[in-house]
Amino acid sequence: MKNKITYIIDDDKLSIKLMSMLISKNNFCEEIISFFNPQFALDELKKNCNTPTNLPDVILLDLNMPILDGWQFLDEFILLPIKKEISIFIVSSSIDPHDIEMVKKYDMVKSYIMKPINATKLEIATELIAIPN
Repeated sequence: MKNKITYIIDDDKLSIKLMSMLISKNNFCEEIISFFNPQFALDELKKNCNTPTNLPDVILLDLNMPILDGWQFLDEFILLPIKKEISIFIVSSSIDPHDIEMVKKYDMVKSYIMKPINATKLEIATELIAIPN
């Protein structure tokens, strides 16, 4: 499956820039939409719930963010009436075993990717996207 839209949700502008460059270089998707604030991403998802073509195929989600962290984002995401399957990857620098274990509680999360992301990790993500949730 070719990903059309990928959301990057991360409060670190440098991380977004580096991920965007890597994603573009590796033709991971056609369009990248970045959010520094997870609430803005949730608002965009809510707005497009009934228009699947405007929804992302993939979300790359950081965990440690102010105001709304990655776990809170996932808790809100679950409540959205989205009919499209969206693959979510946690992309974090956290090595806390609790964080890695928590991922298993969210069916829509395909995997936990340790920062920094690289071409090999993107390739693995591409393979995981092909597996239905």
